[in-house]
Amino acid sequence: MFKFSVTILGSSSAIPTSDRNPTAQLVNHNDHLFLIDCGEGTQVTLRRMHIHFQRIEHVFISHLHGDHFFGLIGLISSMHLLGRGKKLHIYGPPELKEIIDIQLSVSLTVLQYPLVFHPTQADSPAVIFENENLLVSSFPMLHRIPTNGFLFAEKQGERRIRKEILGMLNIPVTELPKIKKGGNFTDAEGKLHLNSSITLDPYPQRKYAFCSDTAYFEEIIPVVKGADLLYHETTFLQDRAANAAEKFHSTTKEAAQIALNAEVKKLIIGHYSARYDDLQPLLDEASAVFHDTELALEGKTIDV
Repeated sequence: MFKFSVTILGSSSAIPTSDRNPTAQLVNHNDHLFLIDCGEGTQVTLRRMHIHFQRIEHVFISHLHGDHFFGLIGLISSMHLLGRGKKLHIYGPPELKEIIDIQLSVSLTVLQYPLVFHPTQADSPAVIFENENLLVSSFPMLHRIPTNGFLFAEKQGERRIRKEILGMLNIPVTELPKIKKGGNFTDAEGKLHLNSSITLDPYPQRKYAFCSDTAYFEEIIPVVKGADLLYHETTFLQDRAANAAEKFHSTTKEAAQIALNAEVKKLIIGHYSARYDDLQPLLDEASAVFHDTELALEGKTIDV
């Protein structure tokens, strides 16, 4: 089974605190690194955690509030200064390209590596990245400006040949692709071995859904339905529901209700208002609605 994990690099909302940076997460799928959002301080956290950020090839920016992208130009610049040569793909609102171009232009910076920009739209779900094993889709959130969530969904894998069968039947290497796709095998003596007797089912397809920033928005439920891991913003405790609604953010109980209705396996809450030094009350409120809830804390890695 491929490695599939999420590392929290920042969990604060608009204002950083002494121990919480604005939003940023690192997704590791099969040793491919994907950065979601890039609030200020992201590259410092990456360095502190000894994560080689030159390995990041794809950056997804949810929207153009500063706490979600103010660290991006610094990361782009550091990659340049450290001699990056390979492409960096950035996915985000169309205006983000203009912002990056202006910042590079006024500093007379000509990047040593290709920067490939992929404009996103926040009107409807769309597949924005695909490789052999993974699909990444964007989908609309309910916020003050156009905002996307992101869904990382594994593709259906191949059937797994039983290890003991390989040596026992002396299966030629050339037959393996056919068997992994569901084919039967006929041995040298002409005996037919049904695929079901020589293989195991593929590993389950796992999904990670990232939902920040957003008000309570039930339209995301079909998109994130059954996710193994859901990150949903919880900027406020429930007693500030009016503040949350005014700012198009979510409360603890609202995030937990989405997780419950979507029948996800685990909920991670984050994007905390800087007013909260103690995060335990947020965890308590969310857990009362959806039991399997954890706090997004800087440096924490959660397996999907």
